Amino acid sequence: MAKAVRKAKAGSDSSRPRKAAGAPGREIDADQLLRYYRDMLLIRRFEEKAGQMYGMGLIGGFCHLYIGQEAVVVGVQAALSPGDRVITSYRDHGHMLACGMAARGVMAELTGRRDGYSKGKGGSMHMFSREKEFYGGHGIVGAQVPIGTGLAFAQAYRKNGGITVCYFGDGSANQGQVYESFNMAELWKLPVLYVIENNQYAMGTAVGRSSATVDLYRRGESFAIPGRAVDGMDVVAVQRQATEAVAWCRNGKGPMILEMKTYRYRGHSMSDPAKYRSKDEVTKMRAEHDPIDQVRKRLLESGGADEAALKEIDREVKEVVSQAADFAQASPEPDPAELWTDVLKSA
Repeated sequence: MAKAVRKAKAGSDSSRPRKAAGAPGREIDADQLLRYYRDMLLIRRFEEKAGQMYGMGLIGGFCHLYIGQEAVVVGVQAALSPGDRVITSYRDHGHMLACGMAARGVMAELTGRRDGYSKGKGGSMHMFSREKEFYGGHGIVGAQVPIGTGLAFAQAYRKNGGITVCYFGDGSANQGQVYESFNMAELWKLPVLYVIENNQYAMGTAVGRSSATVDLYRRGESFAIPGRAVDGMDVVAVQRQATEAVAWCRNGKGPMILEMKTYRYRGHSMSDPAKYRSKDEVTKMRAEHDPIDQVRKRLLESGGADEAALKEIDREVKEVVSQAADFAQASPEPDPAELWTDVLKSA
């Protein structure tokens, strides 16, 4: 047990890029489950703290929380290797943490401080880390899809063996630029994995009311892009399907689409009261499908961890998040001169 807990601790605040966690179909062992549990719990506790700080006025602008969707990014990142790239939308804090970006740097950026990943100038939706191969955080709906396709083109051109994972939501799936990207990706057999995080609501509109076809994994069929639907609330199912999809893309077969059937517990953003769905719907989803509770149950039933070990992981995660919040508030605001840096200008 002590060994299992030590390995769970290894995914620290500035953890390494996630490596593949076993072949498809292989039974996930306790050490892997513990790592997934810790990674998802870090995202959950971080987002809860971010929501609290937003309510206190310490975070301004838009803030889109990832609570409920943690299994998607943790499972996909577990299938990647160093050198693989990631790009996503504005609901991006969980992706940053899963890529190994430091919680305190993410929180400092949320609060607009100098020690944030974008020097306090990007806020919630615009953070980047070349070191961790994380390319944003993009505020325009669907804009990250052509950019992610371009990242994959660069990898194919350089023949470096890497792939790009491009995350986007069910709302973005209806954007025209997405289909332009699909066409180019399949035409040139680019190593890009498109992950559709279908959390059932595009802002406040249910997917059935905004999409003529709700099987979003089939959106690439006219381009001959294969797709699969995945239980996005089950991190093990996500990891297994992602491992197969990553191998497909890395082996020169072109793009693939994974539609993650997931769910967000909070509103679209912090300003959204989410009155378009009932409390009973949210409560039922949390009670029956919560991704963290599912892993917790597996660990306890298999003997991979006991209550004391899981409580210790929760305590450690809360400490990381608490320190991140303290660090962010202690960090100075950007110097006004920073307004003139990192700005593209023509000759």
